[in-house]
Amino acid sequence: MTESIEAIPSVDAAEMRRLRWQCRRGMRELDVMLERYLAQQYPQDDLATREVFLALLKRQDPEIASWVLGRETPADPATVALVDRLRNLYQS
Repeated sequence: MTESIEAIPSVDAAEMRRLRWQCRRGMRELDVMLERYLAQQYPQDDLATREVFLALLKRQDPEIASWVLGRETPADPATVALVDRLRNLYQS
């Protein structure tokens, strides 16, 4: 599902503040990965990818950490793709 740039709603400042707060997980590596993605990629991503990120933020820290550290793999292919992006952003 591809959307044109015009179809992707912009993210307002209040939403970004709320999401930035949710990215603070208490694990430095997760904080950096999630906040970097939020700042650099989230505003340009399509709605489907944004929803995957929002669902990821609802997960428990140990589960997210296990995924981004490569110990486990999420069952959902869209989550796998997002986790790969988080890792790539962190390494860059």
